[in-house]
Amino acid sequence: MGDSASTRELTGHVREVSVPVEAVVLDGSLGVPDGARGVVLFAHGSGSSRHSPRNRYVADELRRGGLATLLVDLLTPDEELQDEHTRELRFDIGLLANRLVGAIGWLAREEATRELPVGLFGASTGGGAALVAAALEPDRVGAVVSRGGRPDLAGNALTMVRAPTLLIVGERDEPVIELNEQAIAQLRSRVRLEIVPGATHLFEEPGALEMVAQLATDWFNQNLTGRRQP
Repeated sequence: MGDSASTRELTGHVREVSVPVEAVVLDGSLGVPDGARGVVLFAHGSGSSRHSPRNRYVADELRRGGLATLLVDLLTPDEELQDEHTRELRFDIGLLANRLVGAIGWLAREEATRELPVGLFGASTGGGAALVAAALEPDRVGAVVSRGGRPDLAGNALTMVRAPTLLIVGERDEPVIELNEQAIAQLRSRVRLEIVPGATHLFEEPGALEMVAQLATDWFNQNLTGRRQP
């Protein structure tokens, strides 16, 4: 697709993009630093969007670490309005995972990213969607990072994930720690659990999000570098 009418330059290497997925078009922000070694697709948590300040911070750090990023709204504006009332779509893991798969296909067609190996970064419920997408696209997804994620929402798909997976949870987010530990028992891929000291679910404590970004950057660079797209 390359630079088309669907893209609009923003600051630096980041531009707005339109990502067609099945019958809908999703809004996204694509950032590709010079010499990018991989591209990380973000799956936001319930009620969140590509404008999430936490995910945008992590994306900025990933680009500083030599990785391209695609932050995309997995719901259309109309769907978001519907979800504000019903709160159903944000937990429709199958729908969200299929949207991620469609975005992975778009990255494979986009000139700036088609040669880059793909990683997935999921937050909260997006962690479950990212793992389902990784199970559906085992040849394309090279690594997964989950921040305060709900891998339990991936269900039986956990056993089909092949990508190395990093699970990051706050020390004070005890219910989610337990859910992640249960998911580890089902994951057959290489998996690591990192507990961020003193952090709660949103990683709002001083230094917590910085640690998340560093862990994610290291994980993607270790597992995506040298990997080629099929």
